[in-house]
Amino acid sequence: MIAISINDLTLRFGTTTILEKISFSLEENDKLGIIGVNGSGKSSLFKLILGEYEPEEGNVYISKGKTVGVLTQEGAFTVSDLCGDTALEQMYTAFPELLNMEARIAELEQQLDLHGGRDAAVGTALTAEYTDLYNRFVALGGLEFRGRCAAILQKMGFDETLSHRSVDLLSGGQRTRLALARQLCREPDILLLDEPTNHLDMETLAWLETFLIGYKKCVMVISHDRYFLDRVTNKTLSVEHHRAKLYQGGYTKSMEQRRIDREIAEKQYRDQQKEIARQEAYIAQQRQWNRERNIIAAESRQKALDRMEKLEKPMEDEKAIRLKFTQELPSGGDVITVKDLTMGFGAQTLFTDIGFLIKRTERVFVIGPNGCGKSTLIKLLLGKLAPLAGKIEMGYNVEIGYYDQENQNLTPSNTVLEELWSAYPTMREMDIRAVLAAFRFFADDMEKTVRVLSGGERARLTLAKLILSHMNLLILDEPTNHLDINSREALEGALDGFDGTVFVVSHDRYLVEKLATRILEIKPGPAFDGDLHDYHVDHVGHGYTEYQTFKQERIARMGADTGSAATVRSESSASREAYLQNKAKLADERKQKNRLARLQKEAEALEAELEEISAALFGDAATDYKKAAALQQRQAEAEERLMEIYEEIGV
Repeated sequence: MIAISINDLTLRFGTTTILEKISFSLEENDKLGIIGVNGSGKSSLFKLILGEYEPEEGNVYISKGKTVGVLTQEGAFTVSDLCGDTALEQMYTAFPELLNMEARIAELEQQLDLHGGRDAAVGTALTAEYTDLYNRFVALGGLEFRGRCAAILQKMGFDETLSHRSVDLLSGGQRTRLALARQLCREPDILLLDEPTNHLDMETLAWLETFLIGYKKCVMVISHDRYFLDRVTNKTLSVEHHRAKLYQGGYTKSMEQRRIDREIAEKQYRDQQKEIARQEAYIAQQRQWNRERNIIAAESRQKALDRMEKLEKPMEDEKAIRLKFTQELPSGGDVITVKDLTMGFGAQTLFTDIGFLIKRTERVFVIGPNGCGKSTLIKLLLGKLAPLAGKIEMGYNVEIGYYDQENQNLTPSNTVLEELWSAYPTMREMDIRAVLAAFRFFADDMEKTVRVLSGGERARLTLAKLILSHMNLLILDEPTNHLDINSREALEGALDGFDGTVFVVSHDRYLVEKLATRILEIKPGPAFDGDLHDYHVDHVGHGYTEYQTFKQERIARMGADTGSAATVRSESSASREAYLQNKAKLADERKQKNRLARLQKEAEALEAELEEISAALFGDAATDYKKAAALQQRQAEAEERLMEIYEEIGV
């Protein structure tokens, strides 16, 4: 059954088109991923669905009785919403009807105590209301909702202390996680999530994925987290050039289909242009001969050409930022040496006696739960904090380029041009402008002040400054936050091609999977000794998956040694089964990809053959009916096979 249907939705602000003719529909249990570059109109689509924007054309149909829940990028809490409630109390407000019923039940209990025994009629009426209300309260989950709120809040990283902390004392990231928890607790029929993975650590991300995979209702999620999209979604809406196209499958599968569609569309457009040029040349030639039969032939061919449905030239891809990190001088072989490092604040100890040695050209990724000390470790390496104990040594000729996840190294009053030029004053203005253009800052954008930039724009400006530094050690704190998928892929390519050393704190599992040569996990769990586990990746390109498999096997071995083998083996077996299923899924996708490639190659051969047949029919075979008949028979066979291929590959 259809949960939501979008028909020809168009949004314009003045003369600026944001979205045009957007149409798609979703079933009750569909999970839709919405992708596109920053500023393409994804969040505006949500606002149209919610009625916050009025479309210029089109409509949104939501099935009768369906409830809608939403999480925006800004979370769900304004200053007026806070009112000193604790995080747990805010969770309860997701169920206003149950809270009202609970309060009324308490009132009825008091009235029964006061009046029930004195007046039989009053007692009977109160008892009847109480019984009816209590039964409805139980049926709606009134006995479980508080426990459910506490459980989901805990899964979202709120311990006992944090759960009872006033919301106005929570950080922005904590408020966003709380807002997400409230929506998940309500379980609306249609759940709209705008960048839900921001501010979540890997453990919480894994839990959220499992929750959404098992969620039996409709989900629409805007996200740049490709790993998350592949795990959760079964459909993908790609928004570009104000339009949108719906694909089956998660991010990876849909992008492969998008690539195939684009190649087919480009080829069909080129072939049609060739055919149009050939027909126009034929018409011109016939008119040049200027005999009656030539004029008739030219006019006939011109009419056929006029009736031809002209294909639009496929739009070019949105321009991605262009990145290339280079080092001016290489460092020594030993880049960072950390020995017996201990750090904490007040009574809280983050980590104790950790140590590691980073060698030149390694790509090291630091992972761990929120609050474990990852960003603190970076500040220690940069000398911004002093450790409680231990030693940090930088190697010979090490030059550090630092990316701050909050982009705090920007001056709000500067224009974009001034910000980059002030960092590199010896560069020519035209060269500064060329660098900014490579990062998608064009003429008007360069005159914007830093304070009005979006999160994605600030991230791109910070990366532009880093690119020009030519350092040999890059220390990056959550570098993919606020970047769209195109920009993330550009960053991945630049880091992969960098011949220096990379030290990254990241929750981006796709980035870890693709680039990591080594993984440092802080607070790895009871199956590991100490506060840090140092893992060297065997197969670069599969780093995150490989490390997760290693962890599960390690936990299983430790569980067997401590007598709890049955439970741990069960967990490990489930994880292993998931791994094998994923492996089989990837194998099936490779087979399908190879089959599509073969079909595409066959289609190209058939298209070329049909072009030759068409030329022959208007050439030598035009006066040879036997040859023309044979060609027409082959033409019909080729066209039939081509249509079969087009249907299979989704043209």
